[in-house]
Amino acid sequence: MYEEVMHAYLKFQDSSKTENGKSGIKVPAAPPRTWQCRVVALALLCLLLLVGLGILGSMFYGTFNNQMGKVNKLQSFKEELQQNLSLQLIENMNSSGKIRNLSITLQKMATKLCHQLYEKDSGHKCKPCPKDWLWHEDSCYLLSQERKDWQSSEQECHNLNASLLKIKNKSVLDFIKSWHYTSFWLGLSPRKNYENSKTIEEIIFSSDWLINGTYDFSGKMYCGYGYSTNYLYFRPCTQQGNFVCEKLADQVEIEYTLVSEETDIIK
Repeated sequence: MYEEVMHAYLKFQDSSKTENGKSGIKVPAAPPRTWQCRVVALALLCLLLLVGLGILGSMFYGTFNNQMGKVNKLQSFKEELQQNLSLQLIENMNSSGKIRNLSITLQKMATKLCHQLYEKDSGHKCKPCPKDWLWHEDSCYLLSQERKDWQSSEQECHNLNASLLKIKNKSVLDFIKSWHYTSFWLGLSPRKNYENSKTIEEIIFSSDWLINGTYDFSGKMYCGYGYSTNYLYFRPCTQQGNFVCEKLADQVEIEYTLVSEETDIIK
């Protein structure tokens, strides 16, 4: 009985193998060991890449924070420098203003002192006018020693970087009166029609002192001249007469004034 059962079993196994071979169904083979190693290596490589990216990201973040800290410090330093520069500029402007005011005050003092020295010695070297010129306030005056017609007189003054005398305030008039100069051409606009005499005080603020230099002297023209420093007369511009030139005085040389003052103190 046992032998029959075993024989049937073996026969069943043989029939199963035959049927499987006939149907064409293949049983999958076990994966090779080399392929498994490659998968493990690729997984490890991906892991290493992730770790490297994490390290690089951490390094970049740290470097970025460090650089941003430096940029912020530089920005703060720049703002501090700008603030200090602004304060320095303000201080310099204040100092410049003080220096300018001090210079103006010193210049006024030197001019006043030079006037006093000039009253004692009209040829004092602190005088801001050329030699032989008279000094009054901020102008220099030259009394001519020759006689010319009005147009030649004006040209002579022009050659000296000056102009014919214009009396535009009472101070200049009082100064002129102290000369006791007989007569002289004035820097008045020539005119075609004769005018009666008048006092110089009447024309101090007149627009007649403006000379435009476009006059035609081919015909008969009348020009003003001062007489005895009190009166204004008109006579033909072609007549001969003395004249007075005037121009702005230079600034008083402070060092000349101070040296002269020290010399006077020593004496």
